Amino acid sequence: MTQAGTGHTAEEDKGGLRTALAGLTTRGRSFLAAGVAAAICAYVLGQSDLLRVGLLLAALPLVCATVLYRTRYRVAGSRRLSPGRVPAGSEARVHLRMDNISRLPTGLLMLQDRVPYVLGPRPRFVLDRVEAGGRREVSYRVRSDLRGRYPLGPLQLRLTDPFGMCELTRSFSTYDTLTVIPRVEALPPVRLTGEAKGYGDGRQRSLALAGEDDIIPRGYRYGDDLRRVHWRLTARYGELMVRREEQPQRSRCTVLLDTRGIAFQGAGPDAAFEWAVSGTASTLVHMLERGFSVRLLTDTGSSVPGEGADGFAGASQESADAAGMMMDTLAVIDHSDGAGLSRAYDVLRGGNEGLLIAFLGDLDEEQATVLGKMRQRSGGAVAFLLDSESWVREPTEVPGPLDKSVDRLRMLREAGWTAVMVPRGAPLADLWREADRQRTHMASTGTTAGGGGT
Repeated sequence: MTQAGTGHTAEEDKGGLRTALAGLTTRGRSFLAAGVAAAICAYVLGQSDLLRVGLLLAALPLVCATVLYRTRYRVAGSRRLSPGRVPAGSEARVHLRMDNISRLPTGLLMLQDRVPYVLGPRPRFVLDRVEAGGRREVSYRVRSDLRGRYPLGPLQLRLTDPFGMCELTRSFSTYDTLTVIPRVEALPPVRLTGEAKGYGDGRQRSLALAGEDDIIPRGYRYGDDLRRVHWRLTARYGELMVRREEQPQRSRCTVLLDTRGIAFQGAGPDAAFEWAVSGTASTLVHMLERGFSVRLLTDTGSSVPGEGADGFAGASQESADAAGMMMDTLAVIDHSDGAGLSRAYDVLRGGNEGLLIAFLGDLDEEQATVLGKMRQRSGGAVAFLLDSESWVREPTEVPGPLDKSVDRLRMLREAGWTAVMVPRGAPLADLWREADRQRTHMASTGTTAGGGGT
């Protein structure tokens, strides 16, 4: 953010006197009141010397206010965030820079930046006289345990005269946005379901576009395998032509986040819903790094803006941008008003969706049945089931009956899901390994769990 200005315009001159008087400090108002009182007393008593003193006392703050208001120097302000996207609970540093772009030195400047209260106290700085063409740089730190998008700014400058009689505020109009994304936990590279790895291994390969007789070949490059030379086209064009490289199919992964308001209890950074959002973020990043084509899906059927039909591709130059877009979406995601998962099922029922990983809140029997149908549309399915009631219960309270949660867990497993119950505050990496152990047990007992590696 960069913008210049502390000078005033012709429109501001209309209320110049009122603005100047409103900027008088307590000291300035006291001098003005004392001067007026001395002038009245001098008039009543006929003391000319006292009148001179009164006029001097009253004129000093008025002159200071007028000179300060008429100041014509210009200041440019800029803000830089480092970084602009930060995980919840981590700090970001905000760098402020003030440049005096006028030919006159400034007086004492008091710089203030507006920040939301969740990021910490409002930062204030006192800048000494800035010479013509000079600059000053200051910085402060912000931190939030709550994800979201927070506006920073606009910057405010408070100008004061050398005697402290008057203070005027000048504001810049632009602001920046700090994005606080969910916490991302590194996950171990286990093989949750199936045998195929993320990118190419264990999958059928397909030639680009036109198969063996690729009609869009390319010229021979040093190092190309001669077995890929297309001799018929070479004879036609008079130069060596090779078939396009084989393009491996990507494994696909859909990460389903249950955002139903009725499925989660509690609020705050330690709530069950926040754990589910953080788990979703960790899974998305992990699967992208493993080379999967990843898609984020919610119970409302919505996904990330700009996401393709197969999701975002991993193991590519665009994977970092894709992760950033999904993290930005998760930074502002909130509870939905929906009561079921049918919309998400409608999105998935188009065919084999590859690996399906779901982070779920409280389920009733109907939603557990819908999830069972989702399993039939995926090559493999892993569910992390949160009992939100246990997350809001105090540690000293006696746990309530878990029959309902256990029953829903059993229904998911009978439908072919690799389902894991999530206790309060459990590390996702441990649950990730538990899901792998459960898959191994299901395979050893003859129960199939689908295909797709992680």
